[in-house]
Amino acid sequence: MQQETTLTIEQAMDRYLDFLQNVIGRNPKTVAAYRRGLSFFTETLRAQEINPARTPVAALTPEWLLHLLRDLKTYAVATEHLYTTAVSGFYRYVAGEGWAEVNLARMDSLLKRRRRLGQRLPPLGLAEKVDRIIAEAEAQLMMAENEKRLLALRDVALLVTLADTGLRVSELCALRRRDIDWNRAQAMIIGKGDKQAVVRFSHRALTRIRRYLSARQILDGEQPQSLGSLPLFARHDRGAGKRVLPLSPRTVEKLVKHYAALALSPEEAEGITPHSFRHDFVTRIVSATGNIHLAQRAARHENISTTERYTHLSDEEVDEAYRKVFDEG
Repeated sequence: MQQETTLTIEQAMDRYLDFLQNVIGRNPKTVAAYRRGLSFFTETLRAQEINPARTPVAALTPEWLLHLLRDLKTYAVATEHLYTTAVSGFYRYVAGEGWAEVNLARMDSLLKRRRRLGQRLPPLGLAEKVDRIIAEAEAQLMMAENEKRLLALRDVALLVTLADTGLRVSELCALRRRDIDWNRAQAMIIGKGDKQAVVRFSHRALTRIRRYLSARQILDGEQPQSLGSLPLFARHDRGAGKRVLPLSPRTVEKLVKHYAALALSPEEAEGITPHSFRHDFVTRIVSATGNIHLAQRAARHENISTTERYTHLSDEEVDEAYRKVFDEG
């Protein structure tokens, strides 16, 4: 039998959720909400290169809550309280079982940094909206089981690709497996106006595409056409069945709206489309580099005036740039 001291964080979380549901009889909706909170926490830990599936629960420390609070700062205050309550409950459970020496007083002190319930967030910018939509898709993937996992893997890969490449939705739907040059991290596409163009892919986009394609391996192998000719992003619905068919732009629009509705308030989600990701792509490049010509090239705009319409720098960003040029030079 496995010794309790060798439990991993992930195994301890499973025991905690089982305790909530089967021992103290918490409402199933409450348990599901706590599961989402713990899933969010595991993603926070992974971002810090802490693997919950391998790290012993004995290593649990309240200091990790600082990373959790940071990652929750753009979420609704109610979500922050729900997720931190789930995680702090897990800490108390671990301490009560004697699996880790947790400084609960330190934990309570850190939790005082939470925002007050009822405190409103400032309006979200487009970059924050895109980040939250992707984070929501990642959270849904964490909870996906069986046949829904392939769909969730596709959705995460697709949303990250939209965000990090600036692809138009029609271009994304037209991508085939053979279009990706994995060594150069780019794809050659036929874009607007039937013009050939190079699109660059980020490391995180390629990583998520690989995970998706790996899960699709058996299905792809059963197709009559060559592997390279298959769509990069495929349908996974009853209509497609066992066939690997490309997505339509309309389906991608529905997908984006679905995750926007989950991640954002109705007011924040208003007007979010796949094109919003391209819009954000251009603005991020200009914000990071200050080079609108570079953004024009990356977005493949014929006219720089188009690029200028995409970029919305805040007054604070303009003020900072002005000071750097005229006051600090």
